[in-house]
Amino acid sequence: MRSIVNQDWRGAVVRRLLLLIGACLLLGFFTGEYAWVLACGLAIHLGWTLSQLLRLHKWLREHKPDEPPPDGYGLWGEVFDSIYHLQRRNQKARGRLQAVIDRVQESTAALKDAVVMLDSQGNLEWWNRAAETLLGLKTPQDSGQQLANLVRDPRFKEYFERGNYADALEIPSPVNDRRRLQFHITRYGNREHLLLVRDVTRLHQLEQMRKDFVANVSHELRTPLTVIAGYLETLLDNVEAVNPRWLRALQQMQQQGARMQTLLNDLLLLAKLEATDYPSDNQPVAVDLMLLSIRNDAQALSADQLHRISLEADPHLKLKGSEAELRSAFSNLVFNAVKYTPAGGEIRIRWWGDEKGAHLAVSDTGMGIDAKHLPRLTERFYRVDSSRASNTGGTGLGLAIVKHVLLRHRGNLEIGSELGRGSTFTCHFAPAQVVQRAR
Repeated sequence: MRSIVNQDWRGAVVRRLLLLIGACLLLGFFTGEYAWVLACGLAIHLGWTLSQLLRLHKWLREHKPDEPPPDGYGLWGEVFDSIYHLQRRNQKARGRLQAVIDRVQESTAALKDAVVMLDSQGNLEWWNRAAETLLGLKTPQDSGQQLANLVRDPRFKEYFERGNYADALEIPSPVNDRRRLQFHITRYGNREHLLLVRDVTRLHQLEQMRKDFVANVSHELRTPLTVIAGYLETLLDNVEAVNPRWLRALQQMQQQGARMQTLLNDLLLLAKLEATDYPSDNQPVAVDLMLLSIRNDAQALSADQLHRISLEADPHLKLKGSEAELRSAFSNLVFNAVKYTPAGGEIRIRWWGDEKGAHLAVSDTGMGIDAKHLPRLTERFYRVDSSRASNTGGTGLGLAIVKHVLLRHRGNLEIGSELGRGSTFTCHFAPAQVVQRAR
């Protein structure tokens, strides 16, 4: 198509030049001044062409939006007509695009959730009306500002800079502390960011009610359970005075009472972990010495099972956090490995560091876990096999405790397992939590 247009233009130019030359030659025939007539004719044509070019240049430089090009005739008339038709097509295309933009803006303005567009550096580019309500953004003075300067919670800055947006972030609203917001970032385009903010205050209140209920019920149950356990212990201490028919029943009651006490302790520990986001005693912990103590306890728990428990720990690597919480999480992983590994099996504990932070891996040669169960293992009371859990006396809260302890220490849990070949539980901690002990 383009070659056909070029050929038409070339033909039109050649025809007009031939017509001009022919007219000049005819006039020269009557005047006898061929050269002068031809020169004057070409000069007049060149001047006219330059004047049309100047008209076009002036229009391109000074024309207002949607102003049509100047009128013309001949070859330049066709040029101006082509520009006019191109201009009309562009106007229609812009109209369609503007209609799409208007519909998108209307739909996002109707959303109760905030939608914010950020560039690769986290600067504000665009936001909808809900963002002004939830985040307190102001139009137009906040345009181009760093969002981290307006949402001043340090957890948001850490979340944005981390670059891993698989999980959402929940923090109080910068406008109202009693309002709870959920932030979720998605990357698009040239490393730009789309931020979705949802008001989850109601869900947060319901979750807080659940936590308070569990904590209060667990606390209230401790007293009657302690009384019952005390009387059972007294009766069993005087077993000669007890009717032999009741001996087995009392022993089972004592066993189940101890299990209930363990369950209540785990529930209270979970409630304590959920009460705050970070541990209060954030001091460097000698993890190698802690793991040595846990290994010795695991060896005692193994008893006649004769598990081979090995420990490899970097003595120069410390971890900032709560020693009690970390001991609870690490011992849960090691003791689970002992419980679910057959007699004579091998359990490996490894603590090391690299450029990505610090890591603890607990591997066993147990029965393994089906892949379909792995995503739900850290849920409260989730059972892979209820009969197996009953045999080991587990509460179903161990891995939930591990998960919450790691979250409070800027860590995460990775689980790998294969049926019949064992499992590996790996704790990863951010470099900011690691302290290098002097060598």
